[in-house]
Amino acid sequence: VQLQASGGGWVQPGGSLRLSCASSGNIFSFNRMGWYRQDPGSQRELVASVTSDSRKNYADSVKGRFTISRDIAKNTVHLQMNSLGPEDTAVYYCNADRGGTRFWGQGTLVTVSS
Repeated sequence: VQLQASGGGWVQPGGSLRLSCASSGNIFSFNRMGWYRQDPGSQRELVASVTSDSRKNYADSVKGRFTISRDIAKNTVHLQMNSLGPEDTAVYYCNADRGGTRFWGQGTLVTVSS
């Protein structure tokens, strides 16, 4: 399984970005897919996830600003990020879980600054 993340970049505070994670396999085969982020000196943290039965979970810090969604036809998971702030600056990683196995995509850098 390969996960290809895209959509990172630079944005000013208050702006928006949409991250995408394209899977080489059928995303229905995963128990859960999600996005994590990590900035230098910190541990990787869960940002948002969605299960195979569409249950969604968000970190408190992004609730109301970020939305995770699945595009079944394209085997892709998106993370819509609105009202971005400098605290959201990090490398974002796509993740998928299947039967106890965890897959990771490459990171995509999100920088929020003026």
